[in-house]
Amino acid sequence: MSDLATSTFRQLILRLSGHPWFRRLVTGTPPGRAVASRFVAGESLSDAMEAARALDRIRIASMLDHLGENVRAPEQAADAANAHVRALDRIAEAETLDCAISIKLTQLGLDFSVDLCLAHVRRILEAAEPAKTLVMIDMESSEYVDRTLEVFRAAHAGSPRVGVCLQSYLRRSERDVFDLPMGSRIRLVKGAYLEEPGIVYASKREVDESYSHLFATLWSRGHAIDVATHDPRLLEGARRIAEGEPNGWSRMEFQMLYGIRRDVQNRLARDGYPVRVYIPYGTEWYPYLTRRLAERPANMWFFLSNMVRGAMTRDARRTR
Repeated sequence: MSDLATSTFRQLILRLSGHPWFRRLVTGTPPGRAVASRFVAGESLSDAMEAARALDRIRIASMLDHLGENVRAPEQAADAANAHVRALDRIAEAETLDCAISIKLTQLGLDFSVDLCLAHVRRILEAAEPAKTLVMIDMESSEYVDRTLEVFRAAHAGSPRVGVCLQSYLRRSERDVFDLPMGSRIRLVKGAYLEEPGIVYASKREVDESYSHLFATLWSRGHAIDVATHDPRLLEGARRIAEGEPNGWSRMEFQMLYGIRRDVQNRLARDGYPVRVYIPYGTEWYPYLTRRLAERPANMWFFLSNMVRGAMTRDARRTR
């Protein structure tokens, strides 16, 4: 599929996801929920921990993501912070498990105030300290970038075990990379939100070039980098750079998404490379799932084939 066709397809799926009928199709049908189970570990913390233990058995580390964003009341932000603290407690109990957590700031009240959100982040970091658990801040849509980086800089000043995500499809990331605190940990992704054309690079080629450029800049400035992509060419380029320095792997690891390219995850882990898998869980899985469907046509075809298979099964039962 050409760059233009892929971009058009992605925008179509992201726009469709905002329609109530599409949401009902995905969340209210057995095939839709079956597809969700491929990309989301489950709706409970126990489900996520079980997925993390299964990955640990094949030497893959994990990162838990309690799904949810854009809470509608400050009380919901407090509930989300409590959920992250519970996850940190469970991780601390599993002493041999290499498990981090990821947080979204709009889930922690960023829409209400930076100060409220930062207070919740600091509480989470305090809970993470006894077990030295890594806390990564997700990057959301472009309207939140400035506030996200503001919270990150403030949090990083008190805890170096917090990192942040940068998106290579955002044009502004090439400037943001120079304003990071020294020694930051950066999760570098391509980006998955629906944005206006002038804000993001339109083609896969441009996004990939931006990714490579950002990686090189981050590396030269001494940051630790989580290479969060399934793109073989980008993975190989990062691998060569890390292996070109004596202690290169001390500040780089590969990160991938739960349920996507398990073959690549397993191969890299078998070959001895550091791999961490991002494990989403929780009841608010719809926005996350639709971004995964939009990322790759293969994901959407997987969804559609499950819908067709489910319809054929129901028809077969009715004709018996």
